[in-house]
Amino acid sequence: MKRNRLGKSDLFVSEIGLGCMSLGTEATIAIPIIHEALEQGINFLDTADLYDAGRNEELVGQAIRGRRKDVIIATKVGNRREPGKDGWTWDPSKAYILSAVKESLRRLGTDYIDLYQLHGGTLEDPMDETIEAFEQLQREGLIRHYGISSIRPNVIREYVRRSGIVSVMNQYSILDRRAEEEVLPLLGAHEIGLIARGPLAGGILTAGGERKTQRDYLDYSQAELPALRRSLLDIAGSARTLEQTAIRYVLSDPAVSVVIPGASSLEQLRSNLSAAGAVPLTAAERQAIQAASRANRYTAHR
Repeated sequence: MKRNRLGKSDLFVSEIGLGCMSLGTEATIAIPIIHEALEQGINFLDTADLYDAGRNEELVGQAIRGRRKDVIIATKVGNRREPGKDGWTWDPSKAYILSAVKESLRRLGTDYIDLYQLHGGTLEDPMDETIEAFEQLQREGLIRHYGISSIRPNVIREYVRRSGIVSVMNQYSILDRRAEEEVLPLLGAHEIGLIARGPLAGGILTAGGERKTQRDYLDYSQAELPALRRSLLDIAGSARTLEQTAIRYVLSDPAVSVVIPGASSLEQLRSNLSAAGAVPLTAAERQAIQAASRANRYTAHR
């Protein structure tokens, strides 16, 4: 598995990681998927304290026991659950971050987190206070590096300007190319790595994705999606599967350090992993995909 440097950090991540959100809550299902991922060369696992109220972090912790040094753990903070209440509230305060990290460390069964990410963010947040929290944790050795998970270009721009983030997690796929106009060029110019989530567009860009086209997706109407899938299959030809083409497209941008498709089964994991051995896209193929798809723009989320 090829490894890429994550921004300017000292973290070298497998180009395909594992987005752990889809693993579910059963250890007998989740842990074998994580073990298979590690055995096949994945070293980057992304989780969050929000996923299944912390259960996801616990499962990751159980799965990596005895092999911590071989794994780069990324988790997230900012969505606060309050006992006795449904849902969660947004809390990017320094006090909460310094408190929440201790619980993530406990659940993960480790004494440090490789990449701690703010799980969202708006321009109204107390950004300086948030940044202070991450930098304090870094000085204390509880985290190695920090980043943000955001699709808001204006928020990303402020963190690039004001903080020491090494990464931005952002949704990016052939069907969601919003990052190409503003985010990817900004990150590339500042040597900040993009962690690309959602590369398969909710399953639409998979072999069985035809049944997923019975709804709109971003600014694509339900009626447009089957024809787009056919165009992408034509471009893939016999060289790659649709899944491989979708993942290789995301990885073809030099600002992308790692793509993190999710998996809820070993079959899905292995399909995602097959993209590591697939032939990279040529410039002509990338251009053909861009001509067949749409250069979406950020509108509501700024």
